[in-house]
Amino acid sequence: MSAVEIYDTTLRDGAQREGISFSVEDKLKITRKLDEFGVHYIEGGWPGSNPKDAAYFERVHELPVRRARIAAFGMTCRAGSDPAEDANVQALLEAKTSVATVVGKSWTWHVTEVLHTTPAENLRMIRETLAYLKAQGREVIFDAEHLFDGYKADASYALETLRAALAGGAGTLVLCDTNGGTLPWDVQRIVAEVKKALPQARLGIHAHNDAALAVASSLMAVEAGCTQVQGTINGYGERCGNADLCSIIPNLALKMGLYPVSEEALAHLSELSRYVAEVANLAHDNHLPYVGQSAFTHKAGLHAAATRRDADSYQHIHPTLVGNKTRILVSDLAGRGNLLSKAEEIELPIGGEEAVKILDAIKELESRGFSFEGAEASVEMLLRRAQPGYMPPFELVDFMVVIEHRRGRGILSEAAVKVIVNGEVVHTVAEGNGPVHALDLALRKALLPVYPDVANIRLSDYKVRILNSEGGTSAQVRVLIDSEDGRRRWSTVGASTNIIEASWRALADSIEYGITSA
Repeated sequence: MSAVEIYDTTLRDGAQREGISFSVEDKLKITRKLDEFGVHYIEGGWPGSNPKDAAYFERVHELPVRRARIAAFGMTCRAGSDPAEDANVQALLEAKTSVATVVGKSWTWHVTEVLHTTPAENLRMIRETLAYLKAQGREVIFDAEHLFDGYKADASYALETLRAALAGGAGTLVLCDTNGGTLPWDVQRIVAEVKKALPQARLGIHAHNDAALAVASSLMAVEAGCTQVQGTINGYGERCGNADLCSIIPNLALKMGLYPVSEEALAHLSELSRYVAEVANLAHDNHLPYVGQSAFTHKAGLHAAATRRDADSYQHIHPTLVGNKTRILVSDLAGRGNLLSKAEEIELPIGGEEAVKILDAIKELESRGFSFEGAEASVEMLLRRAQPGYMPPFELVDFMVVIEHRRGRGILSEAAVKVIVNGEVVHTVAEGNGPVHALDLALRKALLPVYPDVANIRLSDYKVRILNSEGGTSAQVRVLIDSEDGRRRWSTVGASTNIIEASWRALADSIEYGITSA
């Protein structure tokens, strides 16, 4: 048994985030991934609330879940009703999970003003609902909703709701900071007081992030005696989100010595974080602690130079522990160490004087609108082109782009490209949906006979940013192109007052990188 167990509610609480809508297939995919990672509980949804969650519980039993226990979530029976006749309670049983998690009120204000019932009736609803589910063979977890606000308003009644849950057979009492506004030291104090009042009870914590304190509050709760932590991957959830398990898990393991998952599993945390973001159809947040792409990224020259000497100088852990890696950015803020680190990363020999020259060139380009920190492939091409004897796979002679309106066909873009390939001038023409598409097709047509792997390179994203909007239609623009070949993904940049020229710079870098770094 782990010292602390992880209860994941990404599929239920996390799905309440604005912009997330998991399909049944999505939820099953995430279930498999969470189980492989080693979480202890996976809350699949609320079977009594919508057909999608009901369908999930019908299908989840077909999965070869090996480690996790699947939990169905629901609420206590309604005021004045019998749990055996309550539709929501029956839906929990019909889900056929080994665990039933029941939410109940622990704040007198909510009892009287939201449920419109009496404090005594609320206690009965908690006790009898849990006892009924327990009698049906379920492991029962009680989520004490608004526990911290309720405790501050009426501590004795909040404790009575927990005692009612224990009397009903709850195996774990989860203390919920539902509004997400309790300060961490108040969380710690209240958990400690609950632990003292109910010394035999197994406690959990469920924190929301409305005050940006969910992770801190969860850790303080563990310090005070909680042995179950509820949260979501990437902190997804309603309003400002839930406690982020991608921060909580490594903090528990690496900072507090309480490993809720194995070291081997922890090394897949960044992969899990990105996987869930992909399934949720959300861009992964580069700035997430531990798992974000920028979590161990160094841009300032001082930081990069120190990191080259000792990786721990500006990193609080080694990134491989959570499946991440150190990155050194090159920009106008970079020092020589940034470039030397980049050259070492791609195994290119480069001296200090060469690095200074390239760095000066980068700073000059950035003053003209380029931005290399998000275009590492363009940086690599600058380094490669500085190598003695480097032979580019192609050289531009000239290109021409024509955009015209043709009757019956609408807007037509045509590009003519003349490049030197293997010492020969190749002239090609192509039509495209737009000028950049036409340039791309014409360049590929010239290169494919000599470099057939160019066919595998796909432009996956194209971004244009106006750098000085006050310039109107003559403003300077920056173009970023993301490319991939089925194995790798890379980014390149171009900048100019002419959007076609900026696009060509980024496009040519992308294709040249794809050829030379294969």
